[in-house]
Amino acid sequence: MRDHAPRAVTAICAALEEQMEHGLLLAGAKLPAERQLSELFDTTRITLRDALVQLEARGLVYREDRRGWFVSPPRLTYELNERSHFHAMVRAQGRLPHTELLSAQAIPAPAVVCDRLGLAPLSQVIRICRRRRIDGRLVLYVEHYLNPAYFPGVLEHDLSQPLTELYAHAYGIAYGQVRFEMLPTALPLEAAGALKVSAGSPGLRITRINHDSRGRLIDCDLEYWRHDAIRVVTTVSP
Repeated sequence: MRDHAPRAVTAICAALEEQMEHGLLLAGAKLPAERQLSELFDTTRITLRDALVQLEARGLVYREDRRGWFVSPPRLTYELNERSHFHAMVRAQGRLPHTELLSAQAIPAPAVVCDRLGLAPLSQVIRICRRRRIDGRLVLYVEHYLNPAYFPGVLEHDLSQPLTELYAHAYGIAYGQVRFEMLPTALPLEAAGALKVSAGSPGLRITRINHDSRGRLIDCDLEYWRHDAIRVVTTVSP
């Protein structure tokens, strides 16, 4: 393969994809080291890496810093119309969710958060940063920005639990209208670090701007997903 790199890339992609389709490379399985694969396919590391990057772009494999390449598991279905939180959504699809609290503090609200929550300039917000796993794999980094007027003492609670349940039980608040904004993006440094991938890796940013059942703007979330982790769907009725 060494003398025709483009054809070699195509052949490597086809060979690895065939192994996946026939169940020889299972979801979550670690691929051999790049050196071993380049020797197996009689090609250079550069050509081998080009093939893996193509498969990564298609969501078939993924890479973790200092760990190597893995076969991507099935995508989670993210149904926009369902009133469900992360843990319930993951469990409903027969998978195992986990949330890890990274930080929680009161900060001066960034300008974009002031705009989304209708706050005055230099207002204070509660920022909660968490990362989430599905079946042990890191898939999501999220920043929650809460209007502190509606959540006094929130930093004293267990913030690894679903906020939907915390809002209901501790504050009697239920979500109402939710606005979604979705944008393919390169993962910023903080999100990439939390997900253990290189900064600039492909991702999907989902912004949720949340009202409560009384129509008040109560919080907004910035979700940074690994691009191969979810499939976003919605149903529009006539």
